[in-house]
Amino acid sequence: MNDARDWTAQVMNKRPYRTTFFNEIRSQLGQTAAHAVLELGSGPGFLAEYILSTLSEIQYTAFDFSAAMHFLAKERLGERGKHVRFITGDFIQIGWKADLGKFDAIITIQAVHELRHKSKTPALFAAVKSLLATGGTFLYCDHFCGEGGMGNSELYLSTEEQESCLRGSGFCSVNRLLTIGTLNLWQAS
Repeated sequence: MNDARDWTAQVMNKRPYRTTFFNEIRSQLGQTAAHAVLELGSGPGFLAEYILSTLSEIQYTAFDFSAAMHFLAKERLGERGKHVRFITGDFIQIGWKADLGKFDAIITIQAVHELRHKSKTPALFAAVKSLLATGGTFLYCDHFCGEGGMGNSELYLSTEEQESCLRGSGFCSVNRLLTIGTLNLWQAS
């Protein structure tokens, strides 16, 4: 719990521009009229709070490996948290997506690099695609490696690799929506 609280206290100060990404994700969800939304690596509920503050009709599923993060998210969301399905699981593990169902949109911010090696990304993206309902959208935001980005090329994908992994996982339409700091936001369907 202490680690979860420390991370929560630091992340928005470290990258205050995350709210710009939150706003774009919320805007995309509003444009697509997504009803069922899955957030991978939902953490302490920052993105859920931002989305549910204006798109309260969404059926929101928060998926995270940390029970402590779910606890913090429930605190943050208050009454809104009663309408969120919290699932503790690890998308690194085989079978993580069993019984989740289908979603109109799957969203994630700063979580894919938690795979701990970029070579695992294509399998995750293929699993994400299989969880999307027909016409669904994937909003993927993470650090990129390379000029202006992160230095660890084993952990982080380059911008080109991010796009290639999305296309290689069967997404036909892939668009980079936003780049700020070391983060790219992609929309794939």
